Amino acid sequence: MADQLSYLFCTRTSRDLAEKIAQNYGKELGKINFQEFSDGEFEPVLDESVRGGRVFLIGSTFPPADNLLELLLMIDAAKRASAKSITVVIPYFGLARQDRKDKPRAPIGAKLVANLLTAAGATRVMTMDLHADQIQGFFEIPVDHLYASSIFVDYIRSLNLDSLTIASPDMGGAKRAKNYAGHLGAEVVIAYKERKKANVVEEMFLIGDVTGKNVILIDDMIDTAGTLCKAADILIEKGAKTVRAMATHGVLSGKAYDNIENSKLLEVIVTDSIPVKNNLSSKIKVLSCAPLFADVMTMVHEHKSISSKFVI
Repeated sequence: MADQLSYLFCTRTSRDLAEKIAQNYGKELGKINFQEFSDGEFEPVLDESVRGGRVFLIGSTFPPADNLLELLLMIDAAKRASAKSITVVIPYFGLARQDRKDKPRAPIGAKLVANLLTAAGATRVMTMDLHADQIQGFFEIPVDHLYASSIFVDYIRSLNLDSLTIASPDMGGAKRAKNYAGHLGAEVVIAYKERKKANVVEEMFLIGDVTGKNVILIDDMIDTAGTLCKAADILIEKGAKTVRAMATHGVLSGKAYDNIENSKLLEVIVTDSIPVKNNLSSKIKVLSCAPLFADVMTMVHEHKSISSKFVI
């Protein structure tokens, strides 16, 4: 049994997901009073005592930067309110693409965010499908890195597709695609892409045979959907029967919704780690990650092992 009370709070833009997590966790979200000033400054104040308790702060840190700042202020508020532990639940960890110095004079944004969260007072971080696994090493506090594979694998099995093939839209996702294929007993193909600048794919080549296959593209996030749509075009050209795409985080910026709607993709499945306007495209389906986070939060609070949740 847990030896302390638990409290759940959330940032404003992640409220829909947080309410689902709270419902699955079996506890209502705590109230926060937000004072807003005319210049845009805001101050979140926890509206109940959390002294000596375990606080879960739920919030994805997608743009704008106010979402990250709001979470940091909430961590500071919980620390100054004498919470015994502060677990920051970040379904989508923003700035994760800035995980290394890949050009001169570039920042490592993911490391900066890790430092900020720790400095603010977080004692544990819970997140899902980081863009780069090594980001876990940026922290000096425990990190529970969950995977959406347990959600997606069950959904893929429910489709009962014959001649199933798992595809990666780039070389970096080859390991992820191989792990999915291993669980599903499927083959793997890889699309090799060349970029000259961010979000723009110059060329793409296919490694593997997809003739007559039902293909599912697996990725960690969909941003403009340019890569996925180009990969879908190539897969269909090479003889694939159908092409679907699955990605944990539906960033869906720019012309993403139009790109998906006008593409050869049959279906695009994402989680609700980021709010998705799925009414803008009939092809987008959202699966909730709330039960997964609620289960792990319960295990953490009750000091139980969570290794069973690390599927892939």
